[in-house]
Amino acid sequence: MSFDAIVVGAGPNGLAAAVTLARAGLAVQLIEGSDQLGGGARTEELTLSGYRHDVCSAVHPQALASPFFQAFGLRERIELVIPEMSYANPFDNRPAGIAYHSLDRTVEGLGVDGRAWRNLLGPLLAESRAVSRFTMSQLLQVPRNPITTMRFGLRALEQGTAAWNLRFKDTVAPALLTGVSTHVMGPLPSLAPSGGGLMLAMQAHDRGWPIPVGGSQSIIDAMAEDFRAHGGQIVTGQMVETLDQLDKATAVLLDLTPQALLRIAGDRLPTGYRNALRRFRYGNAACKVDFALSGPVPWSDERVREAGTIHLGNTRDEMAFTEAEVKAGRHPERPYVLASQPSTFDSTRAPAGKHTLWSYTHVPRGSTVDMGDAVERQIERFAPGFRDLVLARSVRTAADLEAHNPNYIGGDFSAGAPDIWQMIKRPVVSPTPWATPMPDVFLASQSTPPGPAVHGLSGLYAAQLALSRRFGITKLPDLSPGR
Repeated sequence: MSFDAIVVGAGPNGLAAAVTLARAGLAVQLIEGSDQLGGGARTEELTLSGYRHDVCSAVHPQALASPFFQAFGLRERIELVIPEMSYANPFDNRPAGIAYHSLDRTVEGLGVDGRAWRNLLGPLLAESRAVSRFTMSQLLQVPRNPITTMRFGLRALEQGTAAWNLRFKDTVAPALLTGVSTHVMGPLPSLAPSGGGLMLAMQAHDRGWPIPVGGSQSIIDAMAEDFRAHGGQIVTGQMVETLDQLDKATAVLLDLTPQALLRIAGDRLPTGYRNALRRFRYGNAACKVDFALSGPVPWSDERVREAGTIHLGNTRDEMAFTEAEVKAGRHPERPYVLASQPSTFDSTRAPAGKHTLWSYTHVPRGSTVDMGDAVERQIERFAPGFRDLVLARSVRTAADLEAHNPNYIGGDFSAGAPDIWQMIKRPVVSPTPWATPMPDVFLASQSTPPGPAVHGLSGLYAAQLALSRRFGITKLPDLSPGR
């Protein structure tokens, strides 16, 4: 049997590639090693029956800004809830810092640092489309809006260096920004977390941070439904160990890591490219902790109950210390915890009156340490009485994450260290890093630009390149729901 194209890996990027190719009129097969589609965007009952937890990603700031999901019409296909309170940062002995969807409301709540927050993010927000185009493309490309790019770069340089406290007078605003910057794993301050934090903070005030009703799986199901509707064939439960086991195809797109590409391509890759893939570095990891609760989290600051995302790290200095501990190969006693409470906004996540809490903390790559108790203590620190509500807990160590998803090398859910050099060299320095030396094989994972997040763009860019080079199709097909 033969196909025009075969896509290996059915995470968000693999599905984006498959949808794009099928919409172009090609015969496409999608192969997934797991029995369930979704990769890092699955939703499962991890604790108790009736409690639905997002296995990896839960809140999707990039989904509304992504050119792929805009063209795909994601908002028309599934229900997205956008909390008015994008994220919160509780403190030990003072009210929490709150980043609202509204920039004005956030500025008002930051007091002495309100103007500094506006001056930092307001100019980016005014040009949010240009900022998103730059941050969601390949860094080697000539920017379409050089002034906006320079404005963003100077702010990232400020917040990624020892100058990061110069504009702030109090502790709340810098902690808010550090909490969101720590979504990007790495030492603080440094350029990749600061750039990622600025982008995410801007998006919080722009389109907001949406939570999909029904879980992240809703996004995956919508993509799979569209793919099937356009003739796509899906095969699950089949691990691809070598390219030779695939049916004949004009193009093969891999939603896999460089390490996996090395394994399945073998000697078909030239020595120089193989060596470059071996030099690709994987970053530190996460330990994922999910809770089934008998009631809502009893945050000390009751306003935090309305936040879609919560950063539990206290002050900027404390978060910088915990990230330095992870970088040094240690497991912090008071870890930074990224948490989300989707059942506050989506009743499908738990039985009536009950709740789920999604969380993870950073750990050294390859860690087998169960951080469940440490995460629970950190939540209890800011929500006294939390332990009394826990009905069940599911923990996946960094090693467990890799076993669950082979793209998470050592538990690195970014599929490659997201430092500034590896955002340029991802996985090689090239104007078309999705291409490989094999003219029919393309890399379509978040190990390529624009990197980690549920945006589908790595798959889209790989599919566009394959359409152009292998099929002579240079126009992006219509991806809208009406087609």
